[in-house]
Amino acid sequence: MTEMNNLKLLLKDISDIEVEIRKDLSRYSTMKVKSFGNLITIKSVNALKSVVKKLSDNGMTYHLLGLGANQLLNEEIKRPIIHLDFSYDKTIFDSYHDSYILPASIKLSTLTSHASKFGNKRWEVITGIPATLGGAVFMNAGTGLGWINEIVKRVWYIDKEGTEHIYEVDESSFSYRQNNFLRPGDVVYQVELVSHGQDPELGKKIRDYLLVRNKTQPLREKTCGSVFKNITNKERTCTAGRFVDILNLKGLQVGGVRVSNLHGNFMENFNEASASDVKELIKLVQDELLLQYGLRFEPEVRIDN
Repeated sequence: MTEMNNLKLLLKDISDIEVEIRKDLSRYSTMKVKSFGNLITIKSVNALKSVVKKLSDNGMTYHLLGLGANQLLNEEIKRPIIHLDFSYDKTIFDSYHDSYILPASIKLSTLTSHASKFGNKRWEVITGIPATLGGAVFMNAGTGLGWINEIVKRVWYIDKEGTEHIYEVDESSFSYRQNNFLRPGDVVYQVELVSHGQDPELGKKIRDYLLVRNKTQPLREKTCGSVFKNITNKERTCTAGRFVDILNLKGLQVGGVRVSNLHGNFMENFNEASASDVKELIKLVQDELLLQYGLRFEPEVRIDN
C-alpha cells in the first residue's frame, strides 16, 4: 500500500493516534517554510510500536518531526510524518532530582526553566536551543557551554520493527553534532537525564547566556538554527559563521530567505521562503566558502531530499 491517502485506512485499528492528510506543517518548523505532508500524531508507546511496524511491514519509510529546529522541510513531503505527543507527570518539575525520566517530546525550554529554578548542574548546556529532548539527543545538541550528552544517561527507542530498546549511554555514544547508536528508522521516545548536583548561581548563568545569544544570534527570527557544521580538527576549529562574515555574505538572499545580518551561520525566512529558496542559498554560500577557502562546510541542518 503506497497511496498516502490510504494512510488512515492502514492505521485505522491503532488507538492513541491522529492521522491528518496533507497537513500544513509550517508550525512544526522553526523556520516556518511552506510545507505539507501526512501527519501521524502518536500519544503512547504502544501506539508508536504499532505504527512503525505497520508502516515498515508495508514498505513505507517515515519522517520524524518534533519542533523542526534542525530540519528543512520540503514543500511536499511524500513519506508519512511521525510526531510524538506523550503526556507525563509534570509534578516532577516541582522539586530537584538527581535523575529525570522524560518524554522525548518535551521542549528544552521547559528543562532550562526548571534548571534555572533549582540549579541543575550542567543543564545550562541546552540554554536557548529551540528543540525537543528527542531531537536534541539525536543530534547531540549543544551550545558554547557544552553538549547534551553530558547529562544523558539512558535512551529508550523503538526500531522500525516495533521493538523497544533501552540504551545505556557511554563515552562512545556521541560525537560532534551526532549520536553514534541510533539507526535509520529508530524513534527515541524517552530519555533519562541526570543532574551533577546543584549550583545556586545557575539561574544567573542561564539568564546571562541567553542575553549573549540574543545579542549575537537571530533567536527571534524564523531560522533552522545553525546551517553549517564547524570544521574541527587537532590543529584548529574553523567556524562557519566567522568565514561567512569575512566573505561579507551577510544579507545575501534568495527569494524569501537571507543570510542573517546578525550571525553568518544563520539563515532567516523573512518573506514566506520556500525550501527551494533555502536550498539554493545554502548551496551558494557553501560553494563560495569552498571556492575562497578550499573548505567544504557540511550542512548541520537536515535537508529532506
